[in-house]
Amino acid sequence: MKPALFTLLMLLLSCAGKETGEKITIREPVQMTLEQANHLAALPLACLQTEYPNKLGQTLGSQEDLDQPHRLHPAFYGCFDWHSSVHGHWSLVKLLKEFPELENANMIRVMLQENISATNILAEVAYFQGAHSKSYERTYGWAWLLKLAEELHTWDDPLACTLEKNLQPLTDLIVQRYLEFLPRLLYPIRVGEHTNTAFGLSFVWDYSNTVQDSALKSAITSRAIDFYMDDVGCPMNWEPSGYDFLSPCFEEIDLMRRVLDEAQFSEWMGKFAPQLASGNFQIAVGEVSDRSDGKLVHLDGLNFSRAWVMYGLANQYPQYSHLINRANEHVKYSLPNLVGDTYEGGHWLGSFAIYALSTGSKLPV
Repeated sequence: MKPALFTLLMLLLSCAGKETGEKITIREPVQMTLEQANHLAALPLACLQTEYPNKLGQTLGSQEDLDQPHRLHPAFYGCFDWHSSVHGHWSLVKLLKEFPELENANMIRVMLQENISATNILAEVAYFQGAHSKSYERTYGWAWLLKLAEELHTWDDPLACTLEKNLQPLTDLIVQRYLEFLPRLLYPIRVGEHTNTAFGLSFVWDYSNTVQDSALKSAITSRAIDFYMDDVGCPMNWEPSGYDFLSPCFEEIDLMRRVLDEAQFSEWMGKFAPQLASGNFQIAVGEVSDRSDGKLVHLDGLNFSRAWVMYGLANQYPQYSHLINRANEHVKYSLPNLVGDTYEGGHWLGSFAIYALSTGSKLPV
């Protein structure tokens, strides 16, 4: 961290801690090690080509729509459901980029090539174009598909070029679906599960920014301002709900820090979540009572998603660096429980942990 920035940060934190006179010590973000990466890679490796159990989530137009998962979704049939399969693929791409020396690197590369083939992706496109599939995986799966596309686009590897090209027809279709859907969505969806609007828009903004899709980025920015600019006093004390893996308040912050400039964001945060500016801000982790229950284990996901929001906010605006401590608490509660976990959490939680840790890794230490 640059000396001038560090001095400014310490001054800001000193002011933030004046309420109690307590000196605030900022801990380093939890970092992902090669050992952890190998453990986390084991989760999607174990399920990417595991067909059952499977939750298809499809609408049946007739008996002709009934088929085995690997026939309906030859690319993304594993890991229990379509979106978990997509972000399982993202996880392996991300880990290979960050840790080329992964123990199972060769196996991962083979698996990615087998699943994200040109033929398989065209079959996925055909499914989305079905009469009863127009809203399939809207918008959670859509967002993760574009996160996968973004990760491939930024990976300097010949395999990435091939996979990105193979994926492109589905990427283009999802972009078009977003452009068609957003003008028709009159109100944001403010829940702690898949359909949360702010979560999806954040991921898609990242994609559009990375690939320089100005039309998509403009659409995301416009709808974010329409939906959230006038929000005030987000009731964080209402969170979490029992099945949350996303925080409605935090996901909104994650989006607005992207679409607003510094002055706009500062003013907006002063009305929406002023308590986060205090160095004494506290928020309890989401506690999991039963990790064999597919819904209750969602709260581990909440801990990771809250953490990536706090890490991202601290990275962009150093005056929020005290949130690194809160993010670390969330990660440390849930991270030890992933490896050896039941399939209910193992088929998806690794992706959330990887995204949280990779967001934290962008912070200066």
